[in-house]
Amino acid sequence: MQTENFLRSIPIDLLKRSWYHGVVGVLPEKKITLLKKLYYEKKFSARKIAESFGVSLDAVYYFMRHHKLARRSLSEENRLRFLRKQPSFTLARTLSKRERQLKLIGVMLYWCEGYKTDKSSTVDFVNSDPSMVKIFMEFLRAVCGINENRLRAYLYYYSNQDVRELIKFWSAVTRIPPSQFTRPYMRERLHAAPEHKMPHGLVHVRYGDKKLLLQIMEWIEEYKRA
Repeated sequence: MQTENFLRSIPIDLLKRSWYHGVVGVLPEKKITLLKKLYYEKKFSARKIAESFGVSLDAVYYFMRHHKLARRSLSEENRLRFLRKQPSFTLARTLSKRERQLKLIGVMLYWCEGYKTDKSSTVDFVNSDPSMVKIFMEFLRAVCGINENRLRAYLYYYSNQDVRELIKFWSAVTRIPPSQFTRPYMRERLHAAPEHKMPHGLVHVRYGDKKLLLQIMEWIEEYKRA
């Protein structure tokens, strides 16, 4: 009875806060300076700060609200998350004379035949010339150090062409296994495709890492200024 009377005498807001803190944990007041440094200067995520302090994510958010600490916008958080993300490729640190030439050729090929729009999120090189495609693949492997599992190929062909043979052909040229070819696009024609026009169709070589796209774009800008 005495316990019940005591609980009834406690303001309900205080009881709620006590229960909440018991669930999510509490950050000591003295941590405010360190939290500011980690969040605003070192750009730690709230989740990483929570892990560092041994409390829940909710405890960090509660602490920030309590001290009126502004949180980052969603767009800024996404930008920082992208910057923190490890690239899927490893650029060659030292290049031989041949590899320097290969880098120049590969960048020029992408400058001419690659997708470079602001909304692009992957490397996407397109061509129908097997020799050009083969050189670009060598550039990706020798200079950019790509992860083979992130490669994809997308085939564009005419309705009178044998898609299985085309995939087999481009797989041999690119050394991308058929399992990494996405669903091809077939162009309907009233007349058969001329033999001299794209006899092997058109292939897109794609690599799913925006960081590599940005790196290639940076190289293009460097060559523009040279």
